[in-house]
Amino acid sequence: MRKLRPKATGAIAAFAALAMVVTGCAADPGSSKDNDETPFTFAGAGDPTSLDPSLASDGETFRVTRQVFETLLKHEDGGTEIVGGLAETWDQNEDGTEWSFTLRDGVKFHNGEDLVAETVCSNFDRWFNWSGQYQLPSLSTYWQDNFGGFAENEDDSMPDPNYVGCKADDDLNLTIEVKSSSSRYPGAFTLASMAIHSQESIDAYKEQQPEGEGEGMTYPEYSQKVGDAHGTGPYKYKEWDQPNHEVTLERYDDYWNDKAAGNVKTLIFKTISKENDRKQALLSGDVDGYDLVAPQDIGELKDADMQVPTRDPFNIMYLAMNQEVDGKETVFANKEVREAVAHGVNKEKLIKQIYPPGSEAATQFQPPTLDGWSENVPTYDYDVDKAKSLMDGVSEEDKTIDFCYPTDVTRPYMPAPDSIFENLKADLENIGFTIEDKPLTWAPDYTDDTSNGKCTAYILGWTGDYNEAYNFLGTWFAHKDAAWGFEDQKIFDKLAEIDAEPDPEKRVPMYQEANDLIMDFIPGVPMTHSSPSIAFAPYVSPPTTSPLTMENFAEVSFK
Repeated sequence: MRKLRPKATGAIAAFAALAMVVTGCAADPGSSKDNDETPFTFAGAGDPTSLDPSLASDGETFRVTRQVFETLLKHEDGGTEIVGGLAETWDQNEDGTEWSFTLRDGVKFHNGEDLVAETVCSNFDRWFNWSGQYQLPSLSTYWQDNFGGFAENEDDSMPDPNYVGCKADDDLNLTIEVKSSSSRYPGAFTLASMAIHSQESIDAYKEQQPEGEGEGMTYPEYSQKVGDAHGTGPYKYKEWDQPNHEVTLERYDDYWNDKAAGNVKTLIFKTISKENDRKQALLSGDVDGYDLVAPQDIGELKDADMQVPTRDPFNIMYLAMNQEVDGKETVFANKEVREAVAHGVNKEKLIKQIYPPGSEAATQFQPPTLDGWSENVPTYDYDVDKAKSLMDGVSEEDKTIDFCYPTDVTRPYMPAPDSIFENLKADLENIGFTIEDKPLTWAPDYTDDTSNGKCTAYILGWTGDYNEAYNFLGTWFAHKDAAWGFEDQKIFDKLAEIDAEPDPEKRVPMYQEANDLIMDFIPGVPMTHSSPSIAFAPYVSPPTTSPLTMENFAEVSFK
């Protein structure tokens, strides 16, 4: 028989009450956190691919590398305006073919080197002279997208290089020359892939090469372990524990900007792939913050006193309609069918059910906050009857299409891909389509199949790299090779004309014309601009949220 315990009285009761108070204090996970002694742990949805941002094109890698490496120019904290980074001032010539930069004085790399103009030029010349596997699009995406090909292209399909050279005028002044003006500049100088490495790092990289290709490709050794990669950022690499999916950074106390002084000394970026697992890790105190909060979790987190700021929309999710697959025309080569889809999808329902507060329906392929957004684009209101009438005459065989969607990922513009797919599938079936589900893992299957034009319909999106409409429109509609399987010379010519115009103000009405042309042609359906949420524990002073998802973790501290 279990013995009954005596009733607590007098001093015993007082001691019990005191113990409850002490226990309550100890349970507060923020009460024992110290900026110098306690690591700040942040959970992302995926592993970084490389310690060298030059080889990357994904947000999970850049979240880490942006704390270590810096670029000539950057975006203001919490906004999209381009401001000075490692360069204090910059200018372009009248033709947009020469870009001059004056570097900040007194900046040091993590290995003690001084930042000088000659080192900046070494970085650009390194990318320009890449050879072998470095010329694979998977490793040099951003260089090829923004500066063209290489000093010696090893594939005839590569574009001619637009980069001409870089000249150091003295220790703090340099000029980068390009063959032709482009709307990509100066935005390209803010890209995480174009971050500046020390000369010692560049010399070490020369001895190491990637091997293989496709799924069998291996990254160069320097990019997979801490040691050779040195930047100028507020943090430096300490450890990459790949088996446990953690990257540890340590505060760089000789950082040129005192903004990070006194804030957390150690940052840990931890991969937790599932949304619910990230949420539970925050609620239990295992992590201090995480990204890509599921919209349905926002209320629960706020009820638990968590901080859940949302970013301003600077992205788009779209439904792509491929007009050619494996060299054969699809049903989407018929413009009336594309218009039927545009009328048949219920954007507002999708936003209400799946997207976080602040998200909005898209009318064109760029956010309304970007110059060049047009009020005059053709619009396609939700109208099932009209959609069905536009489908009249389409054969049942042609109405059967495959629809690709990713199964193992969340993106800022795509919080729940499976739910988005199910909603759109139901909408398309409602207007007469027969859908063949085609779920694919994000990497490499989904990214490969969508970029190589192997999906008839699919969902994808984009978060802007910088404040220029070409970064959206030019990504998809500058030429036929952008995986939409269509040819419309009016659109291609308009975007080429825009890209060659060196005056940003003159580009604005040209973008509006391009948006009008694109939405009249309706190659796909722009669906949503989302406000992705990020979460932090109540004891954290979080960084300023960025619409470009470029949070500066040097701002983080424990309260």
